[in-house]
Amino acid sequence: MVSSPASAPDPASAPDPASAARAEARRAHRGGRRPLRRAAAGRRSFTSSLRALDELAQAGALVSVHVAELDTGRAVLAGDDHVPLPIAGLGVVPVLVETAARIEAGVLDPLRIVDRPDAGLVAGSGLWRHLRAPALPIVDLAVLAAGAGDPNAANALLEAVGHDRVRARMVELGMPRSAVLDRFRDRRGPDDAPHVAVGTTREFAQLFAALVDSRAVDAAVSAQVAEWLSLNQDLSLVASATGLDPFAHDHDAHGLLFINKTGRDRGVRAEAGVLGGPRAGVAYALTVCFDDLSISHRLRAHDVFRVLGTDLMEFTH
Repeated sequence: MVSSPASAPDPASAPDPASAARAEARRAHRGGRRPLRRAAAGRRSFTSSLRALDELAQAGALVSVHVAELDTGRAVLAGDDHVPLPIAGLGVVPVLVETAARIEAGVLDPLRIVDRPDAGLVAGSGLWRHLRAPALPIVDLAVLAAGAGDPNAANALLEAVGHDRVRARMVELGMPRSAVLDRFRDRRGPDDAPHVAVGTTREFAQLFAALVDSRAVDAAVSAQVAEWLSLNQDLSLVASATGLDPFAHDHDAHGLLFINKTGRDRGVRAEAGVLGGPRAGVAYALTVCFDDLSISHRLRAHDVFRVLGTDLMEFTH
């Protein structure tokens, strides 16, 4: 069904993102999920993505997707893109924006040394915990958080800039239904937020579009965050269709414009980014929440991202 994207809600009246995520999850499981829609009749088709996403949703997964043309902002594929869902490490992107903004404003020293914490160290992933250096400057932590999805580096950045400032910045960026709820943790207790972050695919696709269009705070901040994100080495989901080198893809020989960030947690996969080719450029975001009961369940969720990546490459080339 062809449809235009709805306007963003008033920040003052927006519901709490965590409560909204739970409410929308209950609604989806009761069969109230909105149908996916393609809004680009006459252009290259997203038929494969529509089929794969619908099949995954029918199997019980929560699916949210938003793809929009960079030039016009017009949505070419959308489904439940207003629903806040858990996004794991994708929530680092607003933290990076606030970090770059405070550096640009001169209130945060990019070479300020931050000690690696002894207490609360996330042991499940990341590179910083394997390095001999017990302390790193803010800018190096930003590289680790963006390029390697390092949870301890992300936690250090969040503490450096302040949770309240990140929350306020997200509202300024037009993201009232998304939120960074907590730091990264190995285990979440009853007193902890249920997720590190929640977000809507519409808002995160729009954030990535703003980054490449120099509208995320200002041109300098946008360029810095885009540079950090261009180092991201996780090209295993949507980005797997690009054929880019995960360790050196910021200057592609074929002129492909690409930046992305992924989020991973048990039963959660999320990715947002920008892909530009000779025919068109798009900003995209896809989140899937699924029952991670087996490897086959996980691979089925991953396949949906790769199908979308193939359709995005066909659309932009």
